[in-house]
Amino acid sequence: MKKAAYLLLSLLILACGNEQHDLTVKVHVNGLKKGVLYLKKVKNDNLITVDTVAVNGQPDVTLRAATLESPEVFYLFLDKNSSEKDQIAFFADKGITEITTSVKNFGYEAKINGSEQQKIYEEYKVMRSRFNDQNLNLIKERFEALQQGDTSKSNAIQKKSDGNLKHRYLFTVNFALNHKDSEVAPYLALTEIYNAKVKFLDTINNSLTPKVKASKYGKKLQEFIDDIKKTEE
Repeated sequence: MKKAAYLLLSLLILACGNEQHDLTVKVHVNGLKKGVLYLKKVKNDNLITVDTVAVNGQPDVTLRAATLESPEVFYLFLDKNSSEKDQIAFFADKGITEITTSVKNFGYEAKINGSEQQKIYEEYKVMRSRFNDQNLNLIKERFEALQQGDTSKSNAIQKKSDGNLKHRYLFTVNFALNHKDSEVAPYLALTEIYNAKVKFLDTINNSLTPKVKASKYGKKLQEFIDDIKKTEE
């Protein structure tokens, strides 16, 4: 009986050791002495925890996701045992993703090496930040114009702001069309221009390759467009 129990225990340990994971996230956080790292993703419109690692002195940690049906966005959260929490969003595919950052600038200094989708997503974020910077400058200018009571100038700045928003939408549509073979395309449609005219969303949706259409975000985009059209009937 003892031999049988020992054999069973050994098999269980071996099975756990050989457990397969679709996604492995290797993280290095400079300056982190103590805290908790969470790997999360959105499921059924809720943010759920996929894996957790408590950090106690070690700079390098590994988090894993057992299954990944198609490339999708994950979130790396850092809880530093205080009210402050930081996060990093990244596009992951099967395999290994490496993230290097620091405690001080956790979300801003992150260098991510992993999926092809992440490279495309980062390319988009560079342009998005430029539009956002322009918009912040326009908001500041308009606020100053309102303080000075210059209505004419304020209205002119508002028109520029509206034009900037329109340009960002059109840029996003074109970016998605140029990357119709990437899961980033439907993701941008769902998160960046979800309130755009349905014809723009339809254009992106109809351009997607069969593989992307069958992905998590491809299916969600189709459902989203279908729901919009139902309300417009």
